[in-house]
Amino acid sequence: MISGIALVCVNVLDMDVARAFYVDALGFEVAYDVIQDGFHWFVVHPPESPDVPLMLVLPGPPLLDGELAEQIRTLVATGYLGPGAFRTQDCWATYRELKAKGVEFIEEPTERFYGIDAAFRDPFGNHWRLTQPKQVMPPA
Repeated sequence: MISGIALVCVNVLDMDVARAFYVDALGFEVAYDVIQDGFHWFVVHPPESPDVPLMLVLPGPPLLDGELAEQIRTLVATGYLGPGAFRTQDCWATYRELKAKGVEFIEEPTERFYGIDAAFRDPFGNHWRLTQPKQVMPPA
């Protein structure tokens, strides 16, 4: 039985730019920054969610070569490979904080049936959502 998510992989195009964005701008903490057997293990997580880490991966050797790596780099740049959403307690406050740090938002916070939600891209084109979920009342 699966008991949770151990790791989410996100393709990036430059590790230094990825570090500046995910660590410096978003405030994530570094869990691993190790190069082993030619592979860069760069794993980060939000400070309050160490149990769902992101592994930032360069699409290229030793995992991918040639044409497939180039196709993935192209898809990343289009924003088509949007990995998902980050949770926040206050979408508007987090939006203002990240925008002040230079994060490119493509949609301002908007009220939706599930909460307040905004959209931004990382420097490579990856499309992320920023979500403040509504409190759901348990059935009586």
